[in-house]
Amino acid sequence: MNDPLPAAPILPGFARTSKSSPGDPLERHRRAGSGAPRRKARACRRRRHNPRVNQGSAGVIGVGNMGLAMAARLGEGGRRVFVRDVRAEREAMAERGGAEPCATPADLARRCEVVIVAVVDAAQTDDVLFGSAGTAAAAAPGACVVLCPTIAPESVEAIASRLDALGIDWIEAPMSGGPARARAGTMSLMVTCRDRVFERHAALLGALADPVFRLGERAGDGARTKLVNNLLAAINLVGAAEALALAESVGLDAARTLAVIERSSGQSWIGGDRMARALVGDSAPLAHTTLLAKDSGLAIAMAAAAGVDPKLGALAAAAFASAVAQGHGELDDSCLLDLFRAQKV
Repeated sequence: MNDPLPAAPILPGFARTSKSSPGDPLERHRRAGSGAPRRKARACRRRRHNPRVNQGSAGVIGVGNMGLAMAARLGEGGRRVFVRDVRAEREAMAERGGAEPCATPADLARRCEVVIVAVVDAAQTDDVLFGSAGTAAAAAPGACVVLCPTIAPESVEAIASRLDALGIDWIEAPMSGGPARARAGTMSLMVTCRDRVFERHAALLGALADPVFRLGERAGDGARTKLVNNLLAAINLVGAAEALALAESVGLDAARTLAVIERSSGQSWIGGDRMARALVGDSAPLAHTTLLAKDSGLAIAMAAAAGVDPKLGALAAAAFASAVAQGHGELDDSCLLDLFRAQKV
């Protein structure tokens, strides 16, 4: 889809004027039609503050590796944090860190100023927002939804449109960096939202991430940026695993080779992180293989819609799809090294 042409800027001290006179029938129609949006805007402003909401509170829906880290980070910073997850053991882990579990997403939404959605995909996002016990219908006055999952740009656009219709603010903020950086507040967020929403919630975003990349106001640009990033991450990880498997095949010490790569032109953050753990047998699933399989697939679909055929990206996506098909989806994505060692990719 082509972007609409940008509107002409309004310079300070100036406003757009109409050539229509007050008595013009077109002008009367325009004024009459403006009443409903104005009434809706006034109603939304009245909803901005409500004594039932815990001021400064935040809720996290989906306390997996990243969601749990964010909940802990926000709680440590002095915010009251509520959580919801379909897995009781994840809620228990968050509760031990000081968070308060909620029975449903709707229950969480009634108690929070900001609801952070950290589930896996678009279907889960749609369910926790608009399902039978979703947040949207129960959102507290002045609520804001922060969308952190990596999903298709068109899914973000559709969700943002539905939230707009309900008078709920939204921030698109896909994240990158892994659980350790999320816990430390040093992951990155790729943010789109309206300027006023960004200003209102800048402190929360800054507590969660450094850097926070402000990408503009168009819904879906965070997803587009994240998918481009994650396609490159998939390419880099597949390349790192293949290269180390080759190093071992020609009689090199893999750890020593990785040390050289890390200080040379072959270095990549994801390759160094994952291969270092794989070489010492650390297989704790910090980043499930299904995630980059999903994201690389979404990136290829986005590219196809734009008429682009990314050759290396397609090979990397195929490698991740193969790993999942072989039953490695719930393993850490560092498992690619073993698959290349066995020549199963």
